[in-house]
Amino acid sequence: MIVQSAAEGADHFVITMDQHTALSGLFAEHFGNNQFEPVEPRALMLHVIKYHDIGWRELDALALRDPATGLPYNLVKTPFSKIVETSSASPDTNSAHHPYCGLMSSMHSWGLYNGRYGMSDKVLLDSLADENRAIADAMLEGEVERQERLRTELESDTDTAYLIEESRLFQNYKQLQFFDTLALYFNCVHEGARGEASYSHIPLNASEDAEVTIRPVDPGVYALDPYPFDDAEGIELSFSGRYLSPVAQGDDVRNELERAPVATQTFTLLAAA
Repeated sequence: MIVQSAAEGADHFVITMDQHTALSGLFAEHFGNNQFEPVEPRALMLHVIKYHDIGWRELDALALRDPATGLPYNLVKTPFSKIVETSSASPDTNSAHHPYCGLMSSMHSWGLYNGRYGMSDKVLLDSLADENRAIADAMLEGEVERQERLRTELESDTDTAYLIEESRLFQNYKQLQFFDTLALYFNCVHEGARGEASYSHIPLNASEDAEVTIRPVDPGVYALDPYPFDDAEGIELSFSGRYLSPVAQGDDVRNELERAPVATQTFTLLAAA
């Protein structure tokens, strides 16, 4: 789960990973214009982007309470034994849909532990406690083996062999990372605390990348430069969650969360002036 930051004294917006990836999927649907190539193959990419963290679904349903906050565990604050299970469960489910979805999902899982294939300075492996490193290494070795199997399967089919050409493959991987991290920009931080942020390695095409900057310009309105989406007039998007205050020890966070009504946060993206 994602527990959004909140102003002092305010409830926190709690977001499941399904709600997070749904927002990622909206970005993917609108991505592309005369500068940025859209996602392709479209149906497969939209599927894996929408479900790239599906391995969290069962864990999110438990809504485990973080004793430090009284709220559900937030992302990497979740006990590592639970997180590592999601890292392989997501590509398991995506592989069942299509080998390309499984490959992209597996690359996403592997990349999170390894600085997103060198595109990020956040290397989860470096922050792991010693007792968790062996568990992570075993999972990552399994993902490398999975990727080799899926690449072989895709290469053997003339309809899909082109998808594993390295520049195309990483164009799609980088698109997924952009949609994921842009969704986190909105999911993790409440509106009043969002500032300017930059995203590197955003593919214009298979051989060229750009750096995209986002900054707030009005309440609920954000300008992007360069602008990577399809509607030049701007797009309005929203994502769902539930507002929750800390739950006392011994109370059931899951019940309290289920009783809270579903709410939405809406924002508009524009091209920078």
